[in-house]
Amino acid sequence: MIRTSALFRQRISFHTSYHFPATRILLPLTSFIRPNQSIIQTVNLKWYSTEPGTSDEQKSERNEEGEKCSEAQSTEEDPVTKDLEAKKREIIDLKDKYLRSIADFRNLQERTKRDMQAARDFAIQRFAKDLIESVDNLDRALSMVPQDQLSNPEASEDRKHLISLYEGLKMTEEVLMSTLKKNGLERFDPSIEGVKFDPNEHEATFMVPMQGKEDNTVFNTQQKGFKLHGRILRAAKVGVVKNS
Repeated sequence: MIRTSALFRQRISFHTSYHFPATRILLPLTSFIRPNQSIIQTVNLKWYSTEPGTSDEQKSERNEEGEKCSEAQSTEEDPVTKDLEAKKREIIDLKDKYLRSIADFRNLQERTKRDMQAARDFAIQRFAKDLIESVDNLDRALSMVPQDQLSNPEASEDRKHLISLYEGLKMTEEVLMSTLKKNGLERFDPSIEGVKFDPNEHEATFMVPMQGKEDNTVFNTQQKGFKLHGRILRAAKVGVVKNS
């Protein structure tokens, strides 16, 4: 009996020593896990502003104004940017002057070339004016020979000499006119071409009415005209139709 009570006391002491340390460990954990009501109340608080709310457009406008102000300040305050802009403008100005000078030089070259060509073309102008008088005399001499005297096959000895002289003068005129044409001097006869009167090329010496012809038509040439490289050297003296 004594042994049984001793064993019972040992078991009680064992259980007591086993459970009490766990209780001591759990007590601090229970007090630590317990939620703090003040923290919960603080988290649940909501804050409200007393100022009127701004729209998205006003915010964007303010942002844009702020960006512009900041850019203006940065541009005004940055000397490197100022120097860079000044150099860019200077480069643009110098490039423009360079291109203009090149264009002026090329225009000068073209103008000089045209002047030199004109000087070569019209260097014989004074000589040509003196020469066309001789050409006129040669043309008058040929026009004095009647055409019927040249077309008669049974010509006398005198007529044969006249025909030979005429043919020689005609050949001389053809060679002379060919040489003058090579140098830019050409003769023109408005009556053969049947052109309208042109005051830049013709000089009207008389006007007559003619049936079957339009007004201002050249029908007669008293003196043939000459052109030197397309420029009128001497206007042709002509007769013009004037019906009204």
